[in-house]
Parts: sequence; C-alpha cells; structure tokens
Amino acid sequence: MLTRTFKFVLAAITLIIVLLLGPAYMLASQQVPMSANWQDADRSSSGLAPDPAEVREAVVQVYAARTFEWRGAFGVHTWIATKAEDASRYRVYQVVSWRRPTVETSYAQPDRQWYGNSPTLLAELRGDKATRAISGIERVVPDYPFPDRYGIWPGPNSNTFIAWVVRQVPELSVDFPPNAIGKNYLPGEFVARTPTQTGYQLSLGGLFGVMLAWDEGFELDVLGLTVGVDWQSPALKLPGIGRVGMAQPTGSHGEREVEQEIP
Repeated sequence: MLTRTFKFVLAAITLIIVLLLGPAYMLASQQVPMSANWQDADRSSSGLAPDPAEVREAVVQVYAARTFEWRGAFGVHTWIATKAEDASRYRVYQVVSWRRPTVETSYAQPDRQWYGNSPTLLAELRGDKATRAISGIERVVPDYPFPDRYGIWPGPNSNTFIAWVVRQVPELSVDFPPNAIGKNYLPGEFVARTPTQTGYQLSLGGLFGVMLAWDEGFELDVLGLTVGVDWQSPALKLPGIGRVGMAQPTGSHGEREVEQEIP
C-alpha cells in the first residue's frame, strides 16, 4: 500500500515539475522582465487597430498580451476592443484585478502595450457582423457572473471574462492561446462549447479539463496549465511558452486572414 502511495505521489510531483518547465524557461531566458515599473511601462499603440479616422465600418478586435512581471512567464491577459460604425474612438472591455467591480469598460487605445508587453491580435470582425457582435457584447457584459471576484489562478480572471463573452456572442469565435490561464474556467457548468464554437470542452473549476475542437485542436488542462496540439496550424501547446510551431492564425468562424505569433 505504501509503495502504491509513494508511486502516486512521485508521479504527481513529476507531473507538476514538467508543467512548470515552460514558465521556468520563460524566466530563465529573460523573455519576461522582472524589474519593470508599471508606472513608467510602455502603454503606446502597437499599430494593430484600424484608424477610426480612416475606417468607417464597425470593428471588433480581441487581443492578448503577456501579463506584467513574473506573471507573464505563466500567461497572458486578454481584452476586447470595439468601434461602432462611424464612431471616432474605440471602447475597450476587460477585467482587471485592482478594481471592484472587476469589469472595466472605457474608451481607450485599443491596441496599446500591456505594461510593456506587445499585444497579439487573436480575432477581428468588420462590417455588419461586427455591428451585430457589438450589440451582443453590450448586451451580455452586464450579466458577467463574477463582477466582484478575481482569482489569478485558476480563475475567474480576465481570460475567464473574455472567454465567457465570446461564448455568449455567436458572431465571435476566438482560438485563445494555451497560456490564457482562466479561459477554461466555466461559470456554473462543467461542459460547454469551445470559444471557437467548433467543439466541446469539459472543465472542473478551471483546474482539470479536456478540450476537443476543430479549431482549437486537443487540449488537456492540468492544474490550470494547458498542454495540447493544434492540427489545423500544426503546433504544440505548452504551459507558459504558448505555441511552438506554426503561427496562430487570426480570424473568426474560419476567416483566417492574419498570422501572428504569441509574443
């Protein structure tokens, strides 16, 4: 009996060490700044958002960027930016840990650096589909189930919020990066459609789960850290590191127009 228990404990410890290799690599390779000051961190535009002065049509964009300081070794922060038709500015939707309620809705630069970390465009809609999506986003955001709760791990957090919104708005389809910790935290349910609406996932409180979908591929969630494989744009999905392989395509419901790597 003791031998069996010892083997189980040893296997669990080994699994945890393996899962932490990715974040450890990000820290050891100095790809994540450890001595940054949020007060003077870069918050400038990355140039990914269309200029409202030049683009009249409605626009919806979903972004991801490494989180601040050591947290960036583990995951990314995601947000949604919208511009209604003929609007002169963007509206940004996100969840932040330092305010209550946690949901922040404001007019802001949509594609700015997340405290020194460059954003990546995960999905984009334009025209009539974007207009319908904006209506849906505005309708569902006030109903977010965790406006007064924030848990950096395993959730609910900023990625929980964006993934929840995406699931509520049919026009949106987002293939979240594997290191978007909290994306698999399912409010009040264990089984749900994936954020791309091309498959299903099972999740136990964001700690353990499995996902199988045409767009996302296969993902296994262990202690909130994701490993998996994407077969559409062949790549491995690793904790902390993100994707290793082909760049993650950008689009919605199969509209894959721009290819970028998660920074």
